[in-house]
Amino acid sequence: MGFRVGIDVGGTFTDTICVTPEGEVVLDKAPTTPEDQSIGVMSCLSQLADRFGRSLQDLCADLDIVVHGTTAGDNTMIQMNGAETGLLVTEGQRDKIELRRGFKEQIWDPAYPAPEPIARRRARIPIPERLNFEGDVIKPLDEEAVRRGVRRLRDLGVNSIAVMFIFSFVNPAHERRAAEIIREEYPEVEQITLSHEVMPRGPEFERVSTTLVNAYIGPGIASYVTHLQEQLRSAGYGGPLLIMQSTGGVMPPDYVARRAVNVLASGPTGGAMGAAEAARRAGIEDFVAIDMGGTSFDVCLVRDNKPEIKTDWVWRYRYYIGLPMVDVQSVGAGGGSIARVSEGSLLVGPESAGSVPGPVCYGRGGTQPTVTDADAVLGYLPLDGFASGRMSLDVEASRQTIKRDVADPLGVDVIEAAWGIERIVNANMANATRRILASHGADPRELSLIAYGGNGPVHAWAIAQELGIHRVLLPKIAPAFSALGVLVADYVIDQVQSYVVPLSQVDLQRLAEVRSDLLGEVRKEFEPTGLTEQEIDISLFLQMCYQGQNFDMSIPVDTASEIGQAELSDAAERFHSQHEAERGFCFPDQEPIVRGMRIVARGHTPKPEHFADLGAESDPEQARIGTRSAYFGLEPVEVPVYDGPRLGTGFSIDGPALIQEPFTVVVLPPDSSAHLDEQGNYVLELS
Repeated sequence: MGFRVGIDVGGTFTDTICVTPEGEVVLDKAPTTPEDQSIGVMSCLSQLADRFGRSLQDLCADLDIVVHGTTAGDNTMIQMNGAETGLLVTEGQRDKIELRRGFKEQIWDPAYPAPEPIARRRARIPIPERLNFEGDVIKPLDEEAVRRGVRRLRDLGVNSIAVMFIFSFVNPAHERRAAEIIREEYPEVEQITLSHEVMPRGPEFERVSTTLVNAYIGPGIASYVTHLQEQLRSAGYGGPLLIMQSTGGVMPPDYVARRAVNVLASGPTGGAMGAAEAARRAGIEDFVAIDMGGTSFDVCLVRDNKPEIKTDWVWRYRYYIGLPMVDVQSVGAGGGSIARVSEGSLLVGPESAGSVPGPVCYGRGGTQPTVTDADAVLGYLPLDGFASGRMSLDVEASRQTIKRDVADPLGVDVIEAAWGIERIVNANMANATRRILASHGADPRELSLIAYGGNGPVHAWAIAQELGIHRVLLPKIAPAFSALGVLVADYVIDQVQSYVVPLSQVDLQRLAEVRSDLLGEVRKEFEPTGLTEQEIDISLFLQMCYQGQNFDMSIPVDTASEIGQAELSDAAERFHSQHEAERGFCFPDQEPIVRGMRIVARGHTPKPEHFADLGAESDPEQARIGTRSAYFGLEPVEVPVYDGPRLGTGFSIDGPALIQEPFTVVVLPPDSSAHLDEQGNYVLELS
């Protein structure tokens, strides 16, 4: 077995986890390069090669696998700089994307602007055609209208075309024919996205929104992944590149290129999957995972060791995504969040200094005070040896900037100003976490907290205290935990095929054909992975709802045998029970509607035996490297500082104290204690 590498591109740093042939877990970081994320990725690999005393070519030649979580799709939606996109849509459905089911984020603000359109109205072409709900042709496809529409889109400079026809998920013939015409009329078009391939189910708004997002980000994702593969190949890597998906699994680039929408939030999803694996090894089932990096703060609730997966009413960047996604919510709060005074009030974020220019203390040209600058002024961060010894922090520059932009305008001293920044960002993150937990009916006092990201161990204690959480897990490899998550993630395919019919009218032969089609699709998609059928776990679900509902529920059915009348009756009973458990009500006398069948296939990947290498010192005094003045809200106090890499299991440290790891610092406040478990997690107990 060779080296295995997981890479996560964040807003500030690109993180790397490498598992060596001997099972050692090595982490590293490099600044993210927004202009071309692959530069930061290759820099990480070069740094790893240097640490192993190898050339980049030698390391790449010995790599077994590279797994990647990327923010490329998210960045495209944030900046709205995707492909010039056009839409061919059934006549009468041209403005469905504008109507949005009447949904408005700010319902009390009549002047709240609509989202920036992915496809301008002039680039949305109505096409005469119509199918009914059974897939029968009511109005044939007007092929000449398609040709005229494609020529118009070409003249408008469109380079990515989405197609959404009514009931194409039941009968895709019209969409497939439209794709053939597009290739005839516009062979140089970069991408064609068919709605029945991206989201093969209704309703129409959800499908057109998901299809447009896929078309918008698809060319950029495909270009980035292709460019990264070329760089890896030129560096000597000959193995597979796997991409993290928002469903919590990985798949090869060819699969992802066709369904680019699946990579939205793939980096935060990797962190949630890593947290679930770490918690499972630590014997924790119910917890909230938080990831505080340089730009954003991500939250995910995990119960029964399974991250919450949202299957309906999923909105990202003001567009609906009709696909299952691990429910990771993000807010603009990180180490790079900028502090400022506005009309006498101190505000922190969501604007971020990012990796360029970064916080003032980095000495890279930053001029605005950030959360990291406040951390440095409060004594949490080391002056020397920061970022595994690659950086020295200019704390005096942080002091002067905070004094100029925060302390003087507020009429307080620098320490009070830095503490104010700290309190506000911690309160923002705690409030975001509380809001998300409340939406799931979860009480934070009954949960543990797992914190990661470069800034997670620095701020976890304060967030936990705000929430009333007493137990916190801080992995030693927290600064690159999302990279670990993408590395331990399994292959996952999650697909739905529609078949809309009342339960009593289900055609068992038709249902068997749908099941067979889905199983055949899984076999085809898994073929490039080299996994055998015995290495793939398959779960089947009937998608069911009540009459008039827009969103269905996944009801598990047996995968070993065909579905008969007895299985349908059993599924109906379980649907009523699950509906009451999840939504608070059910109608046991009402006949459910079957909306289709869903398949979730999971191919298992190897996992490292240990997530972190532990030191040998069970006596913390042997790992003590000095003291540092730190502030926890009353007055600066001298606190002991410990060298984390030297610490082993069997010790207990009482706060206040600081434990320095190569890329982060574990902050222990007063009235707390910490020990290191055998899995490489610092376990904090807070009073």
